[in-house]
Parts: sequence; structure tokens; C-alpha cells
Amino acid sequence: MISRADQSVLTNWWYSVDRTLLSLIVVLAVCGAAVSLAATPAAALRFGVEPFYFAKRHAATLAAAVIVMIAVSMLDPRSIRRLALVLFAVGVVLMAAALVQGIERNGATRWLFFAGLVIQPSEFAKPGFVVLSAWLLSESLRRPDMPGLPFAVALLALFCGLMVLQPDMGQALLVAGIWAGLFFLSGYPLTYLPLVAGAGLAGIALAYVTLPHFASRIDRFFGGGDTHQADVAVAIFREAGWFGNGLGDVFTRSRLPDAHNDYIFAALAGQLGIAACLFIILLYALIVWRGMKAATREQHVFTRLAVLGLIMLFGFQLLTNIAVNLNLLPAKGMTLPFLSYGRSSLLGTAVSLGMVLGLTRRWPESRLAPDPYAQVQVGLVPFEGVRR
Repeated sequence: MISRADQSVLTNWWYSVDRTLLSLIVVLAVCGAAVSLAATPAAALRFGVEPFYFAKRHAATLAAAVIVMIAVSMLDPRSIRRLALVLFAVGVVLMAAALVQGIERNGATRWLFFAGLVIQPSEFAKPGFVVLSAWLLSESLRRPDMPGLPFAVALLALFCGLMVLQPDMGQALLVAGIWAGLFFLSGYPLTYLPLVAGAGLAGIALAYVTLPHFASRIDRFFGGGDTHQADVAVAIFREAGWFGNGLGDVFTRSRLPDAHNDYIFAALAGQLGIAACLFIILLYALIVWRGMKAATREQHVFTRLAVLGLIMLFGFQLLTNIAVNLNLLPAKGMTLPFLSYGRSSLLGTAVSLGMVLGLTRRWPESRLAPDPYAQVQVGLVPFEGVRR
């Protein structure tokens, strides 16, 4: 048992961190390892490797992800902001490098061979982008003379532009939606909504016309092409029942190609049933709820916006993956946090949640930068006297 009398870094962290949120995340990580053990052997056999190849690598990455998350959560808000800047800057440079000499898969160049590993730089840049956007928007509130909004728009254009070039429209739409949410939560009036929505729709229309890969996914979703994998996933949900068909279900193993990553939620339904899926959804919901609750308690605008943005990043990604599995959205190649196989995604999610845990710690006021607008309720009332 850790004593409060001990003033070490570990003790201070333990008594200041949101232990409920931390426990929920650890439980989700354990569930992710169990789901991978059940769902990935079929994919391993299809790729010609030993049955538990993906499960072992996933478990090892999960262990590393938990360590990374705890390490990040020990940082104070200033250090988290600096980490966000480094992650975004390095991530953008590596994304640009991937366009030149990256690894191409399924018509996209999102991966880079770096330091002996295959990484997806955008997964590490995303939490950095969210925190930096929150800081710029909060600074535009705190210091009206600072051009925070133009810088935030430029940040969005740079990041989305690189993802569109990969192309990765799913991630581009995700971060654009989160940025729009932060924009309105920071106090800008809803009269800007038609402009923001129009820009988003124009971007989607332009991508449909200029990106064949994106257009083909949209066409398939509306019945204009091969929808085999989506049809199989929906059929698995229909036939799974409350408790599934058991581990090693032949139907799931033989007919769901991406059971280890994009469609792991359908694989979970086929083998362990709808009850297991609902339990995982409950875990996700509790993490999102706890994160949102912690954000509402924060007195500093930057901290509130950053936590809300990071929780939106986590929540929107899992909702997108589940919706794709249920054939409610076109296929996007977006992973299910902590369950899908993918080392970059796992570590990137760990960094995001570590930032949430760090930002919501019960820090002494002396450790935080002063905020003259600390009592303003972000997103609930307009910032009178600030927005002009």
C-alpha cells in the first residue's frame, strides 16, 4: 500500500490521478488482450503465421501502451502541451516522409519503416493536434490580441491536407469534426455552423470527385459495388445470439478477412455474442463519461478543451469502427481502441488517454498557469467581452 506520507513522484501521482478512469482503461486493455486471443487466430492462419502471432504481438503492445499511458499521465499540463508540440511536429514530418518513401497498402501510403518498425505517424500526431488546437483556441480567448484562430485553422489545414494526400479520408473527417467541436466549445457562436458544415460538405464532395479510393467506398456503401465483408459482418451479428457460437466459430474464422483489426467487433460478436459486445460498449461508455465528467470540473479553459477534445477523439473513433461493423457507415479502416490489432493505433490511443489522466489530475494551483477566464463555462454560455 502506498502511504500518503511518502512524497515521491509515484505517490503524488497515485493520489492525484483519477483512479476510477485509470481502472476502467486497464480493464479495457485486459479485455483487448482476451478478445485478440479469441479473434485473431483465423487471420494468423490466413497470413501463414502461427495461430497466436497477432495475439502475442497485440498483448506485448498493450503492455507497452499501459506503461506509456502511465508515464504520460505523470506529466503536468505544461509538459503535456510541450509533448503535444513535439508529437505533432515529428508526426507531420514523418507523414510527409511517408508520402515520398512510405509503404503502400490497399492504395494508401500511410505507413513508414522507421527505427526497424512499421509505424503510422498520423496516429501519434492526432493527440498532439487536439491539444495544440485546444491551446490555440483557449489562447484566443485569454489573449484577444493573439491570432489563435488563424493558427488553429492553419494547423487543421496542414494536418488534414497531409491525410488527404495519403489518402486517409476517414481520419481527416475525424480530426476535422473534433476541431469543429472544439471551435464551438471554445465559445464561438452557432451562427458559424452553416459555414463550418458547408466547408465540411465541400471537402467531402471534392474528395469524392478526386479520390477514386474514397469514391469506391462510398459507392459500395450505397450498393454500387462489392460489399462482401460488410455483409458478412452484419450476418454474424444476426446469427450470433446473446452468447455467440463459441471460440473458434467456423463461420467467423473463414469468412471475415479483417477479423483481427477493422472488423474485430464483428468477430467478437460471432464468438462471444451480443452480451460481450454490450459489455465492451459499456466499458467504452464509462471511460467517455468519466473523461467528460472530469473535464467539466476543470477550472482552466485550456485543460477543459484539451480533455474534451481527447475524449472526443477516443469516442468518435470507437463509434466509427462500431458503425462500420454494423454497416451504418462506409468502410474507413479505423481501428477499435485497445481491441483492434495495430501497434501505432494502440500507442497513439495510450498517449491520448495518458494526456487525459495527466490533465485531470488534482494539481495544486501553484503548478498551473493563471487563467483570467477560469470561471467561464466553456461551450455553455458565450464569452461576453472576449469574442468581438
